[in-house]
Amino acid sequence: MSLRAIDSAPNGTPAPAPERNPGFDLDLGWLRAIRMNRSALERRGATIGKRRTVKKQWQAAWLLKAITLIDLTALNGDDTKGRIERLCAKARHPVRDDILAKLGAQNLPIRPGAVCVYHGFVPVAVAALKGSGIPVAAVSTGFPAGLSPLKTKIAEIEASVKAGAQEIDVVIERHFVLNGDWRGLYRQMKAFRAACGPAHLKTILAVGELATLNNVARASLVCMLAGADFIKTSTGKEKTNATLPVSLAMIRMIRWFEDETGVKIGYKPAGGISSAKTALEYMALVKEELGTEWLNPHLFRFGASSLLTDIERQLEHNAFGRYAADYRQPLV
Repeated sequence: MSLRAIDSAPNGTPAPAPERNPGFDLDLGWLRAIRMNRSALERRGATIGKRRTVKKQWQAAWLLKAITLIDLTALNGDDTKGRIERLCAKARHPVRDDILAKLGAQNLPIRPGAVCVYHGFVPVAVAALKGSGIPVAAVSTGFPAGLSPLKTKIAEIEASVKAGAQEIDVVIERHFVLNGDWRGLYRQMKAFRAACGPAHLKTILAVGELATLNNVARASLVCMLAGADFIKTSTGKEKTNATLPVSLAMIRMIRWFEDETGVKIGYKPAGGISSAKTALEYMALVKEELGTEWLNPHLFRFGASSLLTDIERQLEHNAFGRYAADYRQPLV
């Protein structure tokens, strides 16, 4: 049984990384033209889980692919060096060997897209992942509130990059959006982009605190114009995090942005995505709205911690016909 994971390249080789977003001038006319129809987006989102599904070996292939799209995350107040090291060990070996062998997937390069940690644990994660090819992502800029002084935020980004982080997840100041201060948001994102240097910039919008889908869409555009390589829904700390309607608003701005500039921007839903079923819904949404090309870690990630556990349980069921207890696939 062939379970070659879905790949963007037609010959099955890993998809190449897209060109970095060079950034563009702020276009307030473009912002004013944005209109998001909430009811239409909610209706569209409601169809995904009902009409789009995969079963049996095809589901296993999609779930193996989903693992490669996860930013395996530890962003808790009680994180320790030992916990981060265990998380990185899981990243190196995300699925048990007997499961992969039963699925015929033992030779596939199954590993998460990145390991995401607080700035203070970047050196620990970099050391634990040395030689694996798995990048370290650091949350910066006063995560999760984003209200630290600008100089402090920039210094934190620069320190994370110096410590070995290859991706930086920054969080916007929500008041820029709520007050319609698009120039302020743009200037700050430009400063963050410059501080990142070679590291990829992933911008967290904290969508649950932006009030309207029009605000979500406009904030998405401003961050992309400022040079963001990814736009991300949430910190995972808000009351409302990733949802399918919000994802549609952001994804359609990504599509529009590519149509206008030729630049591909990545998308990262985060917060509350803990089941394999939900992950498949988001993958189906991205495939339908942006195309199969986006189903690779250069352009799509899940911000998640417990998601991997449920995916491994589903894979074990597919392989052996039984569900295992969570402790058989410990994360940390």
